[in-house]
Amino acid sequence: MSEFLQFVFAGLKSGAIYSLIALGFTVVFAATGAINFAQGEFFMLGGMIGVWFTHMGVPLPAAVLLSIISTSAIAAVFEILAIRPIADGDPLRIIIVTIGGSIVIRQIALHLFGPDEMPLAGFSAGPSFMIAGAAIERQTLWIWGITTVTVAALFYLYRWTTLGQAMTATSLQRDAARLVGIDTSWMVTASFALAGALGAVAGLAVAPLTQTAFDVGAGIGVKGFAAAILGGLGNPVAAVGGGLVLGLLESMTAGYLNPLYKDAVALVVLLGVLFIRPQGLFGGSRREKV
Repeated sequence: MSEFLQFVFAGLKSGAIYSLIALGFTVVFAATGAINFAQGEFFMLGGMIGVWFTHMGVPLPAAVLLSIISTSAIAAVFEILAIRPIADGDPLRIIIVTIGGSIVIRQIALHLFGPDEMPLAGFSAGPSFMIAGAAIERQTLWIWGITTVTVAALFYLYRWTTLGQAMTATSLQRDAARLVGIDTSWMVTASFALAGALGAVAGLAVAPLTQTAFDVGAGIGVKGFAAAILGGLGNPVAAVGGGLVLGLLESMTAGYLNPLYKDAVALVVLLGVLFIRPQGLFGGSRREKV
């Protein structure tokens, strides 16, 4: 039982991170109808910028806040310079631009921060907690708490704030949103900024456990995308569910089959969902009038 619980805790830890990445994919997809394959690089930038600020002598809480703001600003600039000029075109063009943008961001990070892995201090010190013989690191509790607060904040943003309602209107019907006075271009920019903040939060939360480097974004991006597809792309709640399911599947595969298969789980899940249930586990069928 203790071994099983340990695998469950590990899976929920990974799943919470995948959920934050999947939410970033979902937010941008809702606004543009395209997949932002630079989302993994926002995860990388969050951790790397946070480490850089701490090396500059900035206290950890301030470094975390500045990293989130900086990454969000970079995501907004990326949308303005690279996405906005082609925003009304084929979504495939946007996807290609985001892939190219991820490569550029990764190379810039390599030149700015170097090739070495960098550690970030844990958010709180102390021994792990023990539950029925299974250990839970303090940073894991932070990850779960941050994910819960983030999901609640997103729910509040979209349900109760003017900005969130404007972003929702833009995602549902952009032309109608323009007619009622919503600046849809800036709503898309706000969606990218929000996706950048979500990626940065995930990168900062996991960096104390795994360290961070310029090349960590590609792998986590694939897993976040798989989680979003697994849950049902376009639905924030489904994205969280997909992330948790994917994390548990990875953990159980590594624990009971072979750790070498762990990274293949995301690809197998992605292909399986696309072939068998394209709308995702928690998505329903959708009808459109033409």
